[in-house]
Amino acid sequence: MNEHSRRRAVVLVSGGLDSATILAIAKDLGYETYGLSFDYGQRHRFELESARRVCQSAGVAQHVVMPLDLRPFGGSALTSDIDVPKNRSMEDLDSGIPITYVPARNTIFLSVALGWAEVLQSKDLFIGVNAIDYSGYPDCRPEFISAFCHMANLATKVGVEGNAHWHVHAPLIANSKAEIIRRGLALGVDYSQTHSCYDPDENGRSCGRCDSCMIRLKGFAEVGIKDPAQYV
Repeated sequence: MNEHSRRRAVVLVSGGLDSATILAIAKDLGYETYGLSFDYGQRHRFELESARRVCQSAGVAQHVVMPLDLRPFGGSALTSDIDVPKNRSMEDLDSGIPITYVPARNTIFLSVALGWAEVLQSKDLFIGVNAIDYSGYPDCRPEFISAFCHMANLATKVGVEGNAHWHVHAPLIANSKAEIIRRGLALGVDYSQTHSCYDPDENGRSCGRCDSCMIRLKGFAEVGIKDPAQYV
């Protein structure tokens, strides 16, 4: 691999607050970034418009929106006809795995990213998982990231041939939402372009009451600034 290839990175960009921040971090670290988003049948599909805006603003080398419909599997309030939980207390958010968990989502997304990165002759993936304000999702933990990285080095041509060692970068994994916002603001992230709500209205306005909205609003409140997202 030449030096230019080694500096490419595939960044998972959902259009949310965390992914906009990691994209800015990857750019700040000097990577040529390639944004990857998924149209997976999510009820909050409006986030894909945010992903496009975020990627365009960041000047990614390429942005791919991958169609990968997970609705036939169901099992989540985001991909099935199941009500999205609203107005849960912070104590409730810390207890158990919520119904908004999409089975194996990050494993699926990272696997697709891994394939694209190998074609790009990249060895770096960026994902905005967070183990502090993470709503109990098992695929947002450091153990998962470490295990996936190990798997990637076993399952790819470049890993087996020893031409590269895969790195799954999760720079926000130990940060609170407020810390993530502060970091993004320092890098010039425009959070008005992002979208976090699990159950927006037909105009894309956030509900302000789902788990994701409440965690986001709490983060902005702790930073001491108004959330620029549009709410119902």
